[in-house]
Amino acid sequence: MTQKFLIAILGATALVSGCATKGYVRQNVTPVQDKLNQVADQVTKQGGDIQKTQQDVQKNTQAISATEEKLSATDRRANDAMTSANKANDQAQKDDQEIAQLRGVISNLDDYKVSKEATVHFKFNSAVLSNEDKMQLDDLAAGTNGMKRYFIAVEGYTDTTGPANYNLELSRRRAEAVVVYLSAEKKVPFYQIRTIGLGENNLVDNGKTADARAKNRRVEVKIFSADTAVASAGGSR
Repeated sequence: MTQKFLIAILGATALVSGCATKGYVRQNVTPVQDKLNQVADQVTKQGGDIQKTQQDVQKNTQAISATEEKLSATDRRANDAMTSANKANDQAQKDDQEIAQLRGVISNLDDYKVSKEATVHFKFNSAVLSNEDKMQLDDLAAGTNGMKRYFIAVEGYTDTTGPANYNLELSRRRAEAVVVYLSAEKKVPFYQIRTIGLGENNLVDNGKTADARAKNRRVEVKIFSADTAVASAGGSR
């Protein structure tokens, strides 16, 4: 009897002890586990947020790089535009100066009269001055000594042989050859010279012979001066 009783008591004690352990676990361990689970969830969520933030940062970095490239391209275009504007402004100032000089030369154009002229001729399809031509230009340039109000008109021509467009360009090269000689060799101020190429226009001889064509292959050079008119106006006051 006593032995059975002890066994029953021990069994009840173990049962009570087991129930107490489960209760302790429920009261102490389970809340901690729940907290750990919450922390794990938060860490996972924060990890996802961090990854998303990193992706956003990468996107923003790429966007910033693209923006910087666009800004650099814009800066280059702005610099190019500024350079072009400066060149245009410089050219405009130069044009204004030339226009002012031209106005000074041709103001009261009726007062300008031909004071001296020369005609130089060229070989077929050539824009090279001969020694004889240069002597004529030397004499003409000497006529500008002492002049204050004058300009030199240089008109280039060709014969009718060949295409009209080619002749127009050839006449310009012939006129330029005269201008270069007067400016470089005879030191005539280039702004005092007005030049034009008129091709096969204004023929001096309409014949078809070699002599007629030779007469048309020419550059006419004329000095226009207003000194006489100005002097006369001053003397009449």
